[in-house]
Amino acid sequence: MKSFGSDNHSGIHPKILESLTAASQGHAPSYGTDEVTKNVIKKFQQAFDADIDVHFVFNGTAANVLALRPFVESHNSIICHSGAHLNIDECGAPEKHLGTKLIPLDGPDGKLRIEDIEHALVRGGDQHYSQPKVLSLTQPTEVGTLYSVDELRSLIDFAHSKGLFVHIDGARFAVACAKLNCSFADLTTKLGVDSLSFGGTKNGLLYGEAVICFNKTYSKQMRYYRKQFMQLPSKMRFLSAQFEAYLNEDLWRKIALHEIEMAQYLHQHVKDIPQVEVLYPVQANSVFAKLPKEWIKPLREHSFFYVWDENEWSVRWMCSYDSNRTDVDSFVAAIKALQ
Repeated sequence: MKSFGSDNHSGIHPKILESLTAASQGHAPSYGTDEVTKNVIKKFQQAFDADIDVHFVFNGTAANVLALRPFVESHNSIICHSGAHLNIDECGAPEKHLGTKLIPLDGPDGKLRIEDIEHALVRGGDQHYSQPKVLSLTQPTEVGTLYSVDELRSLIDFAHSKGLFVHIDGARFAVACAKLNCSFADLTTKLGVDSLSFGGTKNGLLYGEAVICFNKTYSKQMRYYRKQFMQLPSKMRFLSAQFEAYLNEDLWRKIALHEIEMAQYLHQHVKDIPQVEVLYPVQANSVFAKLPKEWIKPLREHSFFYVWDENEWSVRWMCSYDSNRTDVDSFVAAIKALQ
């Protein structure tokens, strides 16, 4: 039985696995000078409709730190949602490696609004206060909700008007694009995003993320920061090949739409169970719910999932590229058996 723990619990998508086998044939230059890497960067540039710089790294924490690095100095701060991965699940990596302070703010449904951000800016120019320099937004959010295109546009325009750069934590960025029926460019290039952490590991890849910098003035130093952060792969073609397969024939969209469909299917089958309270709109590939405490242990023995908040016994059920209706039906039956 597959788990509902996380989309990085899944294996490797067959087409991604094929790309690794193909990349392993023969020899190729190292550190990104191979043809596979050159070609996939061109594909990214086409997908984002921009002359972007693309830097492959091993994991999401490194992607976020690298994506932020060009825009901040040690006296700066980064505004993010209080529930952001950047704030909760990166073991202080941004603070350690960037020397900056995070300013976590609350907002409904995992999202920030302009009114949530404004009060963090009132001490601009005050030498006693870490100066905000970046607004980091998570799309989809950590609770599976989405910023609409209009919401993003308003936030980005506001941030830029206040002298802030904008970073998108897009560990599941493809899911947002698929659900909103947008291109990659629609949610970044056309809105003025400065940098993006583009997820791979949670989307059917073996490993690897792509850091995309839209701001050419600040992207020039990123390749050196990547090396200093120990994220420069020598056999880079094995990261690049995965992304090439992921972008080919819109595989990213097919994976994302399937994950969304499975989350919707799960939601439809649990939302009317009296003891199950769905906590957030189901817009991505996850369902967040509150359960009776005594249900959690037997359900986790059936199909593993994470307890999201021990204070209220809320849980997260995450669907992956290989989730299917049989998995969901079996899990729902296990829930109903506890009634």
